Amino acid sequence: MAPSRTTACKRALVVRGGWDGHDPVAATDRHVTALQEDGYAVTVSDTLDSYLDADLLTATDLVVQCWTMGEITGPQAEGLSRAVRAGTGLAGWHGGIIDAFRTQTRYHLMTGGQFVHHAAEFMTFEVVPAPGKTDHPVLDGIDAFTVTTEQYYLHVDPAIEVLATSLYGHDPDHPELLGTPVPVTWTRRWGEGRVFVTTLGHSLADLEVPQTDAMIRKGMAWATR
Repeated sequence: MAPSRTTACKRALVVRGGWDGHDPVAATDRHVTALQEDGYAVTVSDTLDSYLDADLLTATDLVVQCWTMGEITGPQAEGLSRAVRAGTGLAGWHGGIIDAFRTQTRYHLMTGGQFVHHAAEFMTFEVVPAPGKTDHPVLDGIDAFTVTTEQYYLHVDPAIEVLATSLYGHDPDHPELLGTPVPVTWTRRWGEGRVFVTTLGHSLADLEVPQTDAMIRKGMAWATR
C-alpha cells in the first residue's frame, strides 16, 4: 500500500536503470542523499513498473528519473504522464530523462525535448542564463559558468520555458551546427504538474560541479508538488 500524503513530509520516488554508462545507481544515490537532507522521504525503484502503481504515484510529490535509453511500455508511459498531469512533479538530468525511451513520443512530449546527437569528444562550453530568467527559482544565485563535458544537441518543444542555454561547439562530424543556441536547462507545465530538465550530468564529476549541483537541487524543489 502506498504511503499517505496527509503527512507534512514530501515524498520522492527515484526511478533508475537503463544504460550503465550514466551510472544510474551512483548518480541517484547522490541525489537521494540531497533529497533526504532537504526533508524528503525517498523511495528508490529499479523498475518502470512503478509507473503502473497509481496509488504510489498519487502519494508521490516528485519523481526523479535516471533511465537512459531502454524501453517503456505504453501503459507505463501513460501512468507516469497521468500522475504528472495530476500534480506529481518530474525531474531529471542528461540522458536519464531526455535520452530515455527513444521510440516513445508520448514520453518526449511530456519532457519537452529529446537528445539527438553529441560530438565524439567532450566540449568546453558556457552555460548562460536565458534573458529574463535570472530570477527564476531554479537559477537563484547561479550565474554563467563553464563546463567541459558531453554537450547535447536536441530537438525541443517550442512550449518549454528555457532557463539556460549554450552555443553548440565545434563538432568535426557536423561543422554546420557550430554556434547554434541549444537549451541546457528548462521547465514545463504538464497539466497540474511541473517538469524540470537539465542536459548536464553526464558523469559523477559533472554532478559535483557546484552550479550543476545547485541547479538540480533547486530544480527538484521547483518541480515538487
